[in-house]
Amino acid sequence: MKEELTLFKALSNQTRLRIMVLLTEKEHCVCQLEWALGLIQAKVSRHLTVLKNAEIVQDRRDGLWVFYSLTTPRSELEKTIHNYLKDYFPQKYDSFKKDIAKMKECEAKPLEELCSIRR
Repeated sequence: MKEELTLFKALSNQTRLRIMVLLTEKEHCVCQLEWALGLIQAKVSRHLTVLKNAEIVQDRRDGLWVFYSLTTPRSELEKTIHNYLKDYFPQKYDSFKKDIAKMKECEAKPLEELCSIRR
């Protein structure tokens, strides 16, 4: 039951749900998520950490960028949640549709343009 509690706790925040919906289609870097959601890097990173700790999001490094994606569902519950996030929220709530539209705009831009490289 601990896994389920961790999962539901991670999903109990609107910003984390917004991130999860965007990640249902494909992986994205933090810069893309910031831009699409209109949030600062620290806030996006904090929410990604919660999702990563719940083992429902994973990351991979590619040069200067870290890309995040959904993990492969480990249970029927996680599979159902993935499908629900992909289909239900964007159809029911305009805010999720707007996030997806903004991400599509974002994907048309080079990462170098979106992300200020910090050293």
